[in-house]
Amino acid sequence: MNRLTDISFGWFKTLDDEQKVSYNQALAHAVFYANNGEPVRWYKKDASGVIVPAMTWPSGAGYCRRMHIQAIAYGVEKTMSATACFNDVDNRWTWVGK
Repeated sequence: MNRLTDISFGWFKTLDDEQKVSYNQALAHAVFYANNGEPVRWYKKDASGVIVPAMTWPSGAGYCRRMHIQAIAYGVEKTMSATACFNDVDNRWTWVGK
C-alpha cells in the first residue's frame, strides 16, 4: 500500500497530509462504492487526481478490483494501476501485486 499512498513527484516532493487524506478518501470510495468505469476525482490545494475502477472479478474467497490511478502535483503527473481484493472470510481488503 505504501507505493499507493507515498507517491513521489520528484526529489522530496510528496503529497502533504491534507492532500494524502483527500487522495486516500477518493481511493477508498473508488474501491468500495464506484462502478467500473466511474471516475472518482479528488482535489486538495495544488494537487489533484482521478481513480477509476477498471474491472471487478470474483476470486476464491471474494472479489478483486483493478484500479487505474492518476495523481498530479508539482506539475508532475503520475499514473499507476493497482488491484484490491476483498476476502469474505476475514471481511477485509488487501492490495495485491501490481
